[in-house]
Amino acid sequence: MSPYLEQRKQIAKTGVFVSPLGLGTVKIGRNTAVKYPSSFKIPDDKQVQDLLAQAWDLGINLIDTAPAYGNSEQRLGELLAKQNHDFIIATKVGETFDTKTGESNYNFTPEFISASIKQSLKSLQRDVLDIVLIHSDGNDKTIIEQGALEVLDELKQQGLILATGMSTKTVEGGLLALQHSDLAMIMHNLDYQQEQTVLDQASQADKSIFIKKALASGHLTADNVQKNFDLIYANPAVSSVIIGTINPNHLKDNLAKVIRSLKIYP
Repeated sequence: MSPYLEQRKQIAKTGVFVSPLGLGTVKIGRNTAVKYPSSFKIPDDKQVQDLLAQAWDLGINLIDTAPAYGNSEQRLGELLAKQNHDFIIATKVGETFDTKTGESNYNFTPEFISASIKQSLKSLQRDVLDIVLIHSDGNDKTIIEQGALEVLDELKQQGLILATGMSTKTVEGGLLALQHSDLAMIMHNLDYQQEQTVLDQASQADKSIFIKKALASGHLTADNVQKNFDLIYANPAVSSVIIGTINPNHLKDNLAKVIRSLKIYP
């Protein structure tokens, strides 16, 4: 086993182990109303197949998706069925995207969450979802207090989900999510470090952290990427950093920088 593969971390105590770098897949399902600095064309099936195969060959076992990412879930379900790779998939619930209006819609009721989970199982062609996160609209505290994470925990007890958490947008939300689930997905990079207390709490509570927007949705300058990864991986609670890309060279280059940050060598 390569030194990189040995770096996989367990999500809390769930038995789910993820690679330090995860592949975000919004760009395989949606290219409208996104925050990237330049426009892009959604890749065809062959290009996505090649990207997934490359990710696996590089030691990346985590894929991040969501119902709000257009048809990302459906494409992953169809394309991964053609590959013999045991990827860990993290998906989300609560946000959907209307391609006609270009707007997101949010619903955190128990009924909607349950229906969304069933749809994700169908789209991803899975019997169990590895990781499910609440896709917050910014009202983290209210969403948690109204029981969204409790619904996920019930589905976890039923064996439909292995690990639960929340993609939060506030420090208070991140801290609450760690109290009621296995992990929090937060933003942390050179330009934004206001959620450090969430990282610290996760370390103390033996919970896990996923990092989103690590490269500021592509706005971080290239010469700062290594420093950025160094900053992020200095936090022991970080299980994985999700990088959304459809560029094979970009994926390979980022992994090389991650390996340097982790100080692991063959």
